[in-house]
Amino acid sequence: MKNTFELIYDVVRRIPRGKVATYGQVALLAGNPHWSQVVDYALHVNPEPGVIPCHRVVNRFGEPSQAFAFGGVNEQIALLENEGVTFTDGRVDLSKYLWDGN
Repeated sequence: MKNTFELIYDVVRRIPRGKVATYGQVALLAGNPHWSQVVDYALHVNPEPGVIPCHRVVNRFGEPSQAFAFGGVNEQIALLENEGVTFTDGRVDLSKYLWDGN
């Protein structure tokens, strides 16, 4: 049986290039809609940042993490912009870039 972090990492690995997911969305897809803060912590200690694309997870407003563990918020923005995701007033347009979970 997989532990909570493994379930979270499995979901995050599925987020395609050029899309984002919210912490709550990842929590729901990992099996518990109340795990948003657990998702945050799991991504902060991501053992494979180049493999598990934690930069693709944003908050419910489309904002990147101010505490992005792998280079800070500007690095998260740069990684997303490199994939074609654009920001307006510091936010991703979730109606355009939100992953549908499939």
